[in-house]
Amino acid sequence: MPLEPESLGAALNEPLTLHSTLCRREAGAFQQALSSGDDVVVACTQESRLFQEIAAQTEGAAAVPIRFVNIRETGGWSRDAAQASPKIAALLAVAHLPAPEPVATVSYQSAGRVLIIGALDAAEQAAALLADTLDVTLFSLGAGENGGAQERRYPVLTGKLDRLTGWLGAFELNWTQHNAIDLDLCTRCNACLDACPEGAIGFDYQVNNALCKSHRACVKACGVAGAIDFSRAPQAQTETFDLVLDLRSTPAFTQHALPQGYFSVGSSAPGRTDLMKAVVRLRGLVGEFEKPRFFTYKQKLCAHTRNTQVGCTACIDVCSASAVRSDIKGQQIVVNPSLCVGCGTCTTVCPSGALTYAYPRANEQGVALKTLLSTYARAGGKNAAVLLHSLEGGVRLIGDLGRAARVDSATRGVPARVLPLALHHSASLGVDLWLSAVAYGASQVWVLLTDEDAPQYRDALQTQMDVAQAILSGLGYSGTHLRLLHARDARDLATLDADLQATPAQGVAHPGSFAVQADKRATLELALDHLIAQAPQKPVTIALPARGSPLGALTINKDACTLCLSCINACPSAALQDNPLEPQLKFIEKNCVQCGLCVKTCPEKALALLPQLNLGAQRKEAVVLNAMQPYVCIRCSKPFGTLKGIESMLGKLAGHAMFQGAAADRLKMCGDCRVIDIHSAENEVKITDIR
Repeated sequence: MPLEPESLGAALNEPLTLHSTLCRREAGAFQQALSSGDDVVVACTQESRLFQEIAAQTEGAAAVPIRFVNIRETGGWSRDAAQASPKIAALLAVAHLPAPEPVATVSYQSAGRVLIIGALDAAEQAAALLADTLDVTLFSLGAGENGGAQERRYPVLTGKLDRLTGWLGAFELNWTQHNAIDLDLCTRCNACLDACPEGAIGFDYQVNNALCKSHRACVKACGVAGAIDFSRAPQAQTETFDLVLDLRSTPAFTQHALPQGYFSVGSSAPGRTDLMKAVVRLRGLVGEFEKPRFFTYKQKLCAHTRNTQVGCTACIDVCSASAVRSDIKGQQIVVNPSLCVGCGTCTTVCPSGALTYAYPRANEQGVALKTLLSTYARAGGKNAAVLLHSLEGGVRLIGDLGRAARVDSATRGVPARVLPLALHHSASLGVDLWLSAVAYGASQVWVLLTDEDAPQYRDALQTQMDVAQAILSGLGYSGTHLRLLHARDARDLATLDADLQATPAQGVAHPGSFAVQADKRATLELALDHLIAQAPQKPVTIALPARGSPLGALTINKDACTLCLSCINACPSAALQDNPLEPQLKFIEKNCVQCGLCVKTCPEKALALLPQLNLGAQRKEAVVLNAMQPYVCIRCSKPFGTLKGIESMLGKLAGHAMFQGAAADRLKMCGDCRVIDIHSAENEVKITDIR
């Protein structure tokens, strides 16, 4: 693996000393670096555990931040290793960046109360693996093949399971207890089984009502225990648990990302790998746990609802954890932080920036991208392709690819121009940061998905990529700049290896210097401004895909529009405005997020969305969509409403009995004159009555 300390030091603007056998023979150099008190970056992940042990044994090193970066499988072990120095410099530069600023956290508290749902025999077998650590309760769904044990070791619930909701430390079970046998009182003496002539009672110690003929011999046999009572009415029950192990073939939760603390293993055969993995994880989930609050939400920017009309539902549709729901009454979405798994896909598809990714923040991601690409270019790198991947599945696949290239001559490995960038989740960046990366000098941006990603992520990301690619192609940048890569595991290494050899696309001549902003729309505008300034072609407009575009205009049917201005109240982004001096509807295209709320609100169905990017200066200015002659009050000549709007109203009410004669004339008056006219009419009636 060729390493050039001088060129790397020049790219990083600091002198470097190479320690190539650091983890063993030169461990003292690592300890010496720790004693300086500065942040330490170790360019090896294989021996991270060893380095951490050395740090723990080094006096004064406990407070020194240590970060690890893999430059071996990501670049050194590749057919392009001889040209990998710019990439290695870029990866080292990103590793030197400070850790993300801390954010608010979400807490979970678990006392270890675990609910096991399944057939009684299987549930008891699973309980035996957990009972020494956890407080176990069983929910029996029948005896199973072997029936329950004669010794009652754990509390057993039974009945009709109505609902299971919640998350780690806060699961709520709702069920209806409707059987004649109360398992809390049952001693499992089996007297009722022997007494029942129909065999209606099994080893789950519940009465099968379809077989029972009401002999009630079981009641007599139960005797003093009194566990059997056929007169007992069904009772709705509720109980809370910290953890759930579900042994059913159909789980309680069907979303891709299951709630933390819930484990579904299907068949519960003893010794099964998935069951044993769940057992190990359950045993470790006792205590207090924290995770970052991964999102921030600004209701003012949300394009979900206005005046009970539903517009954008992108975040709800894409959430794999069922953490996002609509609160129509509150005119907003609601995100449950306890269910959120931090994938960030909701922030990627949000057109307005109402939902933003909080850990790390957008500006911190922007600094990482800018540092990666600028260092790579400064070190002499060309045609950079940024490969966004997850910290778990993505890191594992890229490592497998590098190791395969080390031993297999048919595998090329990660090319020198491909710059891997690990994210908490590969779907957490969207069109604003993809285009920013291209503006910073990237030839391409690729996103690697694995089987740990929900199926809806792929569709959502591809929709966003279609929009970004349409912009770049429309501006004359040749080639394919954005692409989704998919690999399940080591079986797909050959496909991934081939995908990474793609031909570079055309990038910008001069990288941008702007900074990524906290506001998504502001970042998108900065990236667009730079890409347009560098563009090989500058058409008047660029047509964008109808699905998923956060940019566009409106078309209006002026014959149908009455300038009622209800669309202005519906617009969440101030793209639609009125003129207080005369009847006008104005539109600022830059502000439009294409949510469709104005289209759905318009009573005349006069508006339609037009996904596009307008390169003209008027995109950022208020242009008049429609204007009309004002209607003049017949009493005081003050303008109010529009001629078309008032005439339309008069036409619709012409045959109504309530609006005839003087009442019809009042419709032609302004608000003040209408009140005066009504009071005048009332006074005339009173004077007539007196006479």
